Amino acid sequence: MIPKELFKQVKKIEIKTRRAVDEITAGAYRSVFKGRGIEFDEVREYTADDDIRDIDWNVTAKMGAPYIKKYVEERELSVLLAIDFSASTFFGSSLKTKHDCAVEIAALIAFSAIRNNDKVGLVLFTDKVELYLPPKSGKMHGLRLIRELIARKPESKGTDIAGVLGHLMKIQRKRSVVFLISDLLADKDFSKLLMIANKRHDMIAVRILDRIESNFPKSALLSIRDSESGAVMEFNGASSRACSAANSAASAIHEASSKICARAKVDLIDLKCGEDSVKPLVKFFRQREKLR
Repeated sequence: MIPKELFKQVKKIEIKTRRAVDEITAGAYRSVFKGRGIEFDEVREYTADDDIRDIDWNVTAKMGAPYIKKYVEERELSVLLAIDFSASTFFGSSLKTKHDCAVEIAALIAFSAIRNNDKVGLVLFTDKVELYLPPKSGKMHGLRLIRELIARKPESKGTDIAGVLGHLMKIQRKRSVVFLISDLLADKDFSKLLMIANKRHDMIAVRILDRIESNFPKSALLSIRDSESGAVMEFNGASSRACSAANSAASAIHEASSKICARAKVDLIDLKCGEDSVKPLVKFFRQREKLR
């Protein structure tokens, strides 16, 4: 039995997401992702009507006669939501935390996929994989994904993006569209694994940031605690030099993760807590559509 309050939260997110999917995103999603994959159909003897480019020379050599290998467009797509569940994502300087934003964007992607009869799966990770739900289709499955995102509590605090990418390649053999939804503040280098994962799957990084992380406000003396390591540092927010140094350090961290995505040829979507999460996603879809 689902608690009444949890049911209300899931339903609220579904209704809010439905409007965005109906008005904008479903059409953009379809034009960008549909028909990107192919699956094996058959091997048969070559006929005069066939294209010689379809000849499978390995089979031809074995059989002593020309054979072709035929493929068909996949009828459905697998979409996987790999969502950062670490302690840093539960930070928020406004009414919403990064995790709240992640839930909204995950719901938007999930219901867009389901509307197009595609399968959607979920991976929640910290410094380990905490939950894996294999891709399935249908509205009830989509609601379950959102319920898990809202109700589940993380067991660990750290972040291991490289670890989840390695795990993903073991469990998700079929080529899929993978949305990595995270603040990309990782404990370990994930550049190599991201590059490898993008060769096997269509990787898309959705980076969720809080405005205070790149625009530290002037204030009094503060004690700042790292939500993942627990380390505490004193910060003199009244000092312009200290604020400038903090902003520069944050910019360097974000620039580093941007370069990692660029080198791996992974599309990067930036979302800021408190701002419209639909517009950046639609902009991404439209940019991809132009490149097709």
